[in-house]
Amino acid sequence: MKLLIKNIKGLVGAREEAPSILKGADMKDLPIVEDAWLAVEDGVIADFGKMEDWPGISDWRDLEVIEADGQFILPGFVDSHTHIVYAANREGEFVDRIKGLTYAEIAEKGGGILNSARKLAEASEDDLFEAAFARAEGLIRMGTTALEVKSGYGLSMEAELKMLRVIRRLEEALPIPVRSTFLGMHAIPMEYKSNPEAYIDLVINEMLPAVAEEKLADYVDAFLEDGYFSAEQTVRLIEAADKFGLDAKIHVNQFTATGGVRACAEAGALTLDHLEELTDDDVQAMLQYDTIPVALPSCSFFLSIPYTPARQIIDAGLPLVLATDYNPGSTPNGNMSLVVAMACIKMNMLPEEAINAATLNAAAALQLSEVTGSITPGMRADFILTKPMSSINYLPYSFGEQLVDEVFVAGKRW
Repeated sequence: MKLLIKNIKGLVGAREEAPSILKGADMKDLPIVEDAWLAVEDGVIADFGKMEDWPGISDWRDLEVIEADGQFILPGFVDSHTHIVYAANREGEFVDRIKGLTYAEIAEKGGGILNSARKLAEASEDDLFEAAFARAEGLIRMGTTALEVKSGYGLSMEAELKMLRVIRRLEEALPIPVRSTFLGMHAIPMEYKSNPEAYIDLVINEMLPAVAEEKLADYVDAFLEDGYFSAEQTVRLIEAADKFGLDAKIHVNQFTATGGVRACAEAGALTLDHLEELTDDDVQAMLQYDTIPVALPSCSFFLSIPYTPARQIIDAGLPLVLATDYNPGSTPNGNMSLVVAMACIKMNMLPEEAINAATLNAAAALQLSEVTGSITPGMRADFILTKPMSSINYLPYSFGEQLVDEVFVAGKRW
C-alpha cells in the first residue's frame, strides 16, 4: 500500500536522520519543510520533500493521494507515562479536593491509590481490558501513536499480574507500540501499614521474579514520596530489576524533594517523572548520570500543585519529555495536544521545545527512537494531519480547540 500526501503547509519534525534525543538549546531545533509532500509505503515513511522538488510518480497503482492544503503534519505523540488500566473513576475525590482536602488527606481516609486498588481487585481481567482498550482508542484518535502503561493499582501478587496481563493484551491488540511498567511499589496496602518492609520484600523477592518470568514488563517504577516509598527502598527495587534486565522509570519529587533524584539517577534510572519540586543538586545529578526528566503538566493543573520547572531543566542542558500521567485520581486526561499547550502556557516552553518533548524525546523515554517520534525515512509512518492552521504556534495557542484532523498509524488512517 502506498500513500502520498502533497501540498502540506508544513511537514513538522522532518529529518533525514533523527537524533536519539534533544537536550538543552537543541530542543528548539524543530525542522519544518514548507509546501511539502510525504510518501509512505508498506507502513513506513519512504521519502519527503518540497513540492517544487517533487520527482513525480511513475507507478500510480495502489496509491492513495491526499491533498493537505493549509494543513500540517506532525509526528504522532508518544505518551511515556500513563495508568490507563483501572476499574473505576474517582470523581468523588475530585469533589473532596474542591472542598479543601489535600491529596494526602484523601489518601489517609482510604482514597487515592488504595481506593483504585480495592476496585481493581473486584474487576475481571476481561472488564479491565475492554475499558483500557476503549481508553487507548480514544488516545489514538487524539494523536497518540505510542504508549506506556503502568500497573500499580493491584498491590498484591494476583492483582498486579492481572493488570500486567491486561497491558500485554493491549500490546497485542493495539496497532501502536505499547510498553509495560511494573509499579508494584505504588502505595503500601492497608494490611502492611504496620510493616511496610514486608510489602517491599514481597514486591522485590516474589512479585518481580514472577513478572520477569512471564515477561510481563519492560520497566519497573515506584512512587518515591513522603508517606509512600523512600529513596533507599526505591534503589533496592532498581537494583533488583536490573538483574532481570528491566530499566527503571520512577515517580519522584511530586510533592517533596528529599534526595530521591540523585539516589535514583546514580542507581541508573532511565527516566525520573514528575519533578514538580526540584533542587539545583537534582539537576546536577540528572546531568551527571544522563537521566531523562519527564514532566506531567496536566497533573499539576488538576491537583493545583507547582509545574515542573522546564526552563531550569532545559537551560541546564538537559532533555525534557512531556507525558499525560493519565489516571483516575490525579489526571483523568490523555490529550497530548493539551499537554503541549500547558507546557507552553504554564512552563514557559517554546512550541518547538514542547513538540519535541512530546514526540522525539518522548520516544527516547520509551527506547523507541529508532521506531517512531520523527518524520524520518525508514521509521513507522505514525503521524498527525492537523486541521488547517496559520502556523505551528497555533497548536498550543488555541489550547481548547481539537486541531487533530486525522491520525495515521503505520501509514493507515485510524
